[in-house]
Amino acid sequence: MTGSLLEVIALDARDAVAAEEGGADRVEVVADMAADGLTPATETVAAIARECALPQMVMLRTDPNFTPESLDKLLSEVKGLAEAGAAGFVFGFLTSEGAVDLEATEALIHAVSPLPWTFHRAVDHAADVQAAWRAVRLLPNLATVLTSGSPAGVSEGLPVLKARAEAGDAGLILAGGGLKLRHIPTLLDYGVRAFHVGSAVRSSWTVPVDAQLVAQWRALIDRDL
Repeated sequence: MTGSLLEVIALDARDAVAAEEGGADRVEVVADMAADGLTPATETVAAIARECALPQMVMLRTDPNFTPESLDKLLSEVKGLAEAGAAGFVFGFLTSEGAVDLEATEALIHAVSPLPWTFHRAVDHAADVQAAWRAVRLLPNLATVLTSGSPAGVSEGLPVLKARAEAGDAGLILAGGGLKLRHIPTLLDYGVRAFHVGSAVRSSWTVPVDAQLVAQWRALIDRDL
């Protein structure tokens, strides 16, 4: 990856427009952050596409768990979301034993192809994180892996993120989940160039994205490159 990438969570078109005004590179479109982000309505993706030029990475997830019980439902929604304006998708599954569920994940990769996709923070919840990374990094059309290095967030996960970067995965890491401005210089030193923010650019999930806060992140990321 050349340069840096700033991805902002958007719940609706107003969020996406503010993210664009603040200098974000793309948005992750989700619904229901109380459940840590679920699949948005097709109408939401279409509304964002009408008002915002940023690429949309659309969440494919039906419940807060990382198991694929609703895989058929997700597979049925992909075409409509892509036609509405999705530039890529965000998904990933674990088995009940905590390993990457390759069968379910590959089914969605095939469904969304040729669009790129992000493996989300399920990787941080794997029983064996190193094994999960080995499995995920070889999958086709993978754009980024959204990770904080720890289920508890970036502050606790920095050693894991450093280890992954040193293992050659810096270009895949999309650092997010409890990400703070103070983490940026350290992560840039590791070679991480992609960053994902949600609550950090709004006062609460009931309040829209603040373009000025997005601009602060943009300025810090670019300044330290």
